[in-house]
Amino acid sequence: MYFDKPGRDNTDQTLTLAAERGKELGMEEVVVASSSGKTAYKAIQLFDACRLTVVTYHCGFKEPFKSRIPDEVRQDIESKGMRVIASSHALSGVERSVAKKHSGIYPVLLIADTLRLLGQGTKVAVEVAIMAADAGTLTGADIISIGGSGSGADAALVLKPAHQNNFFDLRIREIICKPRSF
Repeated sequence: MYFDKPGRDNTDQTLTLAAERGKELGMEEVVVASSSGKTAYKAIQLFDACRLTVVTYHCGFKEPFKSRIPDEVRQDIESKGMRVIASSHALSGVERSVAKKHSGIYPVLLIADTLRLLGQGTKVAVEVAIMAADAGTLTGADIISIGGSGSGADAALVLKPAHQNNFFDLRIREIICKPRSF
């Protein structure tokens, strides 16, 4: 499925398509990006039979020493049996800080920009899968991974996750949906 444009208006359809495809494939693990918790709450309703990992921005992303997802939202999501991880971006992290200060070529940022050729949401779906793998919330089996462009969700993938140190073992098996224009 291809959306005419990226953004939060695609969230409900992205999650529905991902849930349908996940059921068809017998998927048991789902990773979803969520900064405020809104997308996570919608995902909880659709993926109730799956192990759901919610990935959010690292502490300090917007404001130093402040979490992006409110503590009460995180606690509520976790009370529903879902895991919430806040982690540095797998495809930027410290390298973005170095790039701001020094000019040069930075491989991880090149990988991120290459993935953005398929759209920001696709890059995010890959990135949160890596972050979830590094946090220890995945088994290594194929998963559904969901990302977005700014807010909400607009891309869903079936992929074999990998850790950062084995990034090139990651495999995008299917693109369930993504924006056509971005």
